[in-house]
Amino acid sequence: MIHRLDRVSSLIKEELSLIFLHKVQDETFGMITVTNVKMSPDLRHTKVYLSVYEKDKRNDVLKRVNEIKGMIRSELASRIQMRFVPELHFFIDDTLDYVEKMEGLFKKIHSEDKTNDSDNENNNA
Repeated sequence: MIHRLDRVSSLIKEELSLIFLHKVQDETFGMITVTNVKMSPDLRHTKVYLSVYEKDKRNDVLKRVNEIKGMIRSELASRIQMRFVPELHFFIDDTLDYVEKMEGLFKKIHSEDKTNDSDNENNNA
């Protein structure tokens, strides 16, 4: 059953990406990417994670996507062959923010280590 969930999730992710690329012509979105799709075990609900390039537009993009959710779902229904088209729930994917934060912390630790190493060398000399 898990294999089927993965296949359906992958199919929906691909189709939603194409829908956003070709059918949704809204300047509000800017550069938007479908990063992940998670299906409920009964295939009735889908969590769709979106990455928005412009951080300050994220809330506006999510609001607009939710406004046109019905159009997106009906377009998805015309593209896939399933008994039920899942209910779409959109979320902003903040994974890249987390990665940037962690990289910043690692750089800070690394620079502090270099400063401490040079202080220790000066004290030993």
